[in-house]
Amino acid sequence: MSLHFDDIRQAAARIAGHAHRTPVLTSRTANTVTGAELFFKCENFQRVGAFKFRGAYNALSRFTPEQRKAGVVTYSSGNHAQATALAAQLLGIPATIVMPHDAPQTKVTATKDYGAQVLGYDRYTEDREAIGRELAQARGMTLIQPYDHPDVICGQGTAALELFEEVGQLDVLLVCLGGGGLLAGSALAASGMAPQCDVIGVEPEAGDDGRQSLRAGRIVHIPVPDTIADGAKVTHIGEHNFAVIRQHVKDIITVSDAQLADTMRFFASRMKMVVEPTGCLGAAAALHGAYPVKGKRVGVIVSGGNVDLPVMAQLFAG
Repeated sequence: MSLHFDDIRQAAARIAGHAHRTPVLTSRTANTVTGAELFFKCENFQRVGAFKFRGAYNALSRFTPEQRKAGVVTYSSGNHAQATALAAQLLGIPATIVMPHDAPQTKVTATKDYGAQVLGYDRYTEDREAIGRELAQARGMTLIQPYDHPDVICGQGTAALELFEEVGQLDVLLVCLGGGGLLAGSALAASGMAPQCDVIGVEPEAGDDGRQSLRAGRIVHIPVPDTIADGAKVTHIGEHNFAVIRQHVKDIITVSDAQLADTMRFFASRMKMVVEPTGCLGAAAALHGAYPVKGKRVGVIVSGGNVDLPVMAQLFAG
């Protein structure tokens, strides 16, 4: 299925009034450090604390009456889990979520609080995609992948669409990269709103499957990466995403866990925001010079703010 800018526009109309139009914030300190003009699209203030609600609601809102009655199943380390659970609750759809045993407890608790059934698995020895497919077949439910699904991709892209609508043309757009839904959707939004903007994916050093894939021209699989960015602990990007990324993304770069922790501290101390490690990927690239931004207008997607407080305290103390 080929995706286009118009699909992002349609998703925006679908989620209007349900997803928050999150704020775009600036920081004089960040601008001074980078020599650029940075615009932070703060999806940590989105419903469920992450951009994932956009894609989940867009996908579930398109269910037929039969699909709504049978329910939805998905797998996620946390943010897509919460997003699907809340979207399902709002739309009256039963939800089953497959989550790793080591997922952040705040995300597991929130997913359950939204009314979803949570099933645990070992991300290092079990295949979550296989578990999801088997559950969908056994229960007659619809499987919505956390990132490799056209409706999810288009919903995620509405965050970048709103950013362009608010601040106008940008020279660079830095986007967190895990499975690729946010990056692919953001790239589609940029293709229609700012075709000259360089869209750059940012992933953790330990999980550079996206960078390897873009350079190899094919999807590269890696072991589960050891990184504090739990939202980017994926072994490969999605097929739908990769098709868009190859066409519309200029480059994929990486940052270290130490840089992510430092960026978390920056957000907390200078901008008074809680941002999870994965949500810091794009900002870390700008603040630590992983991508040249001096003299440019730069958009940064801050993808989420769901982090266990003890974990945050440990990272801040490190």
